[in-house]
Amino acid sequence: MSALQSMKMAFKQLRSSKLRSFLTMLGIIIGVASVILLVSLGNGVTQKVNEQMGSLGSNLVTVMNNSTNPNDKFSYDEAMKYQSIDGVKSVSPELSGQATATNDYQSKNLKVIGTNDQYKGARSLELENGRFLLPIDIEYGQKVAVIGPTVAKDLFGFANPVGKTIRLNGLPYKVVGVLKEKGASMMGSSDDQVFIPIMAAQRLLKDANVRTIYVEAKTAEDVDFVVSTLESRLSIKFNQDTDDKSKPASDTGLEQPYQVINQQEILSAFNTISGTLTTALGAIAAISLIVGGIGIMNIMLVSVSERTREIGIRKALGAKKRDILTQFLIESVVISVVGGIIGIIIGVSGALIFGNVADIPSGVTAGTIIFSFVFSLCIGIIFGLAPANKASKLRPIDALRSE
Repeated sequence: MSALQSMKMAFKQLRSSKLRSFLTMLGIIIGVASVILLVSLGNGVTQKVNEQMGSLGSNLVTVMNNSTNPNDKFSYDEAMKYQSIDGVKSVSPELSGQATATNDYQSKNLKVIGTNDQYKGARSLELENGRFLLPIDIEYGQKVAVIGPTVAKDLFGFANPVGKTIRLNGLPYKVVGVLKEKGASMMGSSDDQVFIPIMAAQRLLKDANVRTIYVEAKTAEDVDFVVSTLESRLSIKFNQDTDDKSKPASDTGLEQPYQVINQQEILSAFNTISGTLTTALGAIAAISLIVGGIGIMNIMLVSVSERTREIGIRKALGAKKRDILTQFLIESVVISVVGGIIGIIIGVSGALIFGNVADIPSGVTAGTIIFSFVFSLCIGIIFGLAPANKASKLRPIDALRSE
């Protein structure tokens, strides 16, 4: 009997007992759908985070002052001295705090960020209308503001805010620009923030202490040198030995007074962790495929018992051992492959739907689909061998005598 004839008989057998066939496939369907869905979601989350981190630039280094010592402060001029480090493209100190923004009609509490003109490039901000802060605004501490799109909508509705005035804690600021909508990210959202010159922010917030500095390297190759130089200068500023600084806080019993965060290292570490978790989720989901394979083996063993006389007649008419083995093995593979195809359709559809709802990439890849299909095929072969082998070893005389 040819393989094509065996496949026709396998599909005929499936149609003859639809409910049993479906229940047999259910384990494979759930297993394949789970593998595709979980792996795709893991890939989607990883892609989303990479996009968000990438939008900030892989050359970005963040310096954070965690010290509680009032003497360990960064002034704006001190922070800007990092501009002289070889390989540094821009330096953007950040001074932030909460303020109440009002106009003639509305009022809301929001985050105010005092910074300089280089902040826009370092944080990859884009303008919808107007302009960003200029060097002259920073130098003279002008009362100008660039607002996020959410702030613009809440305070001005659909009107163009550029050229109009808002009050921050009662002080008037002229709106000179509106940012494009960026959405939320791991670093927060700029949509609901107001950006003003850092000198004006010091007066508004009554605080001259810069706690965050964004240092942008010229190229990815310059990042390591920039980080090394920053850590060397910071260790001198905070009176720390470089070797002591490298030790975890738990070893010294003290919280480190500063952090130098390398964007590339964060992204690499996240991708490693995410890849491990995605693989683990896929492996856990694959366990249900093995359970589905056991179900296929049990049903095929039942099928062999039910079709003992059929096997005996075929052997009496000249069918060889390998013919019987091939027929039952193909039936097992057909059950597994059909279940796998249904599972792929469900898994891909689920990933696409969830991706749209959660606003993340679906993460579906050809590799995941091919792996799931091949794995279901292997399940059909592996767990179909025992029933097929049992059927092929039946003696014709014993098979014909069975009831």
